[in-house]
Amino acid sequence: MFAVPDDISKQLERIREENGSPALAAAVVDEGKIVALGASGFRNVRIPVPVTLEDKWHLGSCTKSMTASVVAMLVAMLVEEHKLSWGTTIGEIFPELGDRIEPGWLNVRVDQLLVHRGGAPADPPAGLWKAAMAQRGSPTEQRYALVRGLLARDPAYTAGARWVYSDCGYAIVGAIMERVSGESWENLLRHRLFEPLGMTSAGFGPPSSMGQLDQPWGHRGYDAPYVPVPPGLDADNPPAIGPAAAVHCTIADFATYANWHVAGSIGECRLLKAESFKILHTPPPGQTYAMGWSVTKRRWAGGITLMHNGENTMFYAVMWLGPGRNTAFVAAANADSPDAQTACDEAIRKLINDY
Repeated sequence: MFAVPDDISKQLERIREENGSPALAAAVVDEGKIVALGASGFRNVRIPVPVTLEDKWHLGSCTKSMTASVVAMLVAMLVEEHKLSWGTTIGEIFPELGDRIEPGWLNVRVDQLLVHRGGAPADPPAGLWKAAMAQRGSPTEQRYALVRGLLARDPAYTAGARWVYSDCGYAIVGAIMERVSGESWENLLRHRLFEPLGMTSAGFGPPSSMGQLDQPWGHRGYDAPYVPVPPGLDADNPPAIGPAAAVHCTIADFATYANWHVAGSIGECRLLKAESFKILHTPPPGQTYAMGWSVTKRRWAGGITLMHNGENTMFYAVMWLGPGRNTAFVAAANADSPDAQTACDEAIRKLINDY
């Protein structure tokens, strides 16, 4: 029989109340199993419907490591067909754009974009962002429009020269994935990552259905009381930058994903070979950011720690992985504010101490 995870909802409720977050969820993985799970608070701060363990949370930029993971799968599959490698360049992928690509982009490589050294700007140019927010066309069409606009402008800096955290870089990678595979980025993640890992709750955009309170709503309130944001175009970033920050799932599926990377780090590999996990988890020399992971060291983790956090200005999520101890911790809140971030961090800190 499988052991039932400890219910940590009461512990999370104390942390949530102390910090004022609308809702808070967290989970612990140890030795490949979810050993603790909990959720506390409300889907909407103005309508007291409690969250449940089945509720879904927007993961923000924790999506980046998922995109990078599927790129690794495509590289492993397509490199022999000469369709994609870590060194594939933008110029090779989009030849139809011809002289409409500024020369500084032509030799930018996939691996440089994934570690934020590909010349992509920190923020999209205002005109391109306005067009992306209008969300016209399919997600794939929206991404291509954004990428076409980015490539028509000079890179923000010379590729490889420095590190600049960029959602735009991951949007370009998403468009590259779609071009070489013939599938949408969303379908690639569904079929190659979520389904094989059993992440049945995973999806894209706001967790809740239009006009309903069937899942947590995001909340704005960085400098003011929390304001719930109903599902709709304003409830998330546009699909154009989905490959950087669009996935939602339950806290248990979030933990399942984190555990997959822990297992891969220690040689218990599924979907990817050990060498691919090593590429994903290893930063370039002199840098602490790998492909969708910040890499540091912590005593509790037995050495190297992989972490990432993410937000879409309405949700916040964070994951900490300790491969040396075969453990992982995840937390999420349906708000992005200092209080919500503190609640998640305090939940992780307590769970590290307890488990």
